[in-house]
Amino acid sequence: MAIYALGEQVPEIDPTAYVHPDAVVIGSVVIGAESSVWPTAVVRGDDGFIFIGRRCSIQDGAVVHTTPFHPTTLGDDVTVGHRAVLEGCVVDDKALIGIGSIVLHDARVGREAVVAAGAFVGNRKVVPPLAMALGVPATIKEGAVTPGHFDLGVESYVQRTERYPRVLRRLD
Repeated sequence: MAIYALGEQVPEIDPTAYVHPDAVVIGSVVIGAESSVWPTAVVRGDDGFIFIGRRCSIQDGAVVHTTPFHPTTLGDDVTVGHRAVLEGCVVDDKALIGIGSIVLHDARVGREAVVAAGAFVGNRKVVPPLAMALGVPATIKEGAVTPGHFDLGVESYVQRTERYPRVLRRLD
């Protein structure tokens, strides 16, 4: 796996977390217990700090970055879908960031909220708890998410975090 220090900025990765060999983690990054970073995902804490809580999945091709002014913070049980981009934002516990979506500076995605696939959540936008952000730019549908709706998905990635280090093997 490609895990890099950048001068004095050294990633801290919980020993129960899984970083795929084709993922990249750089700099001021903390990755919590049972979290996972999947192929071609990039978590780059060069300009600022990135905190990824427990049981999060950063899926294939996602980019998590930061700015000197806005750290990027993910709570526990957060799902970041394939090819999503997060920069300088806060994502609260159990939220889901959909495939190909973008969440930018000083935005906040509330607990168990959803940013729909392909949605754009711009600077300082707030997605309340249990709401859904849809479209470009995102519009908010409050109360659109049932509590616990994504628990099985989170659990499936935690199980992969345990399985992959045991059975993944390169064939070329």
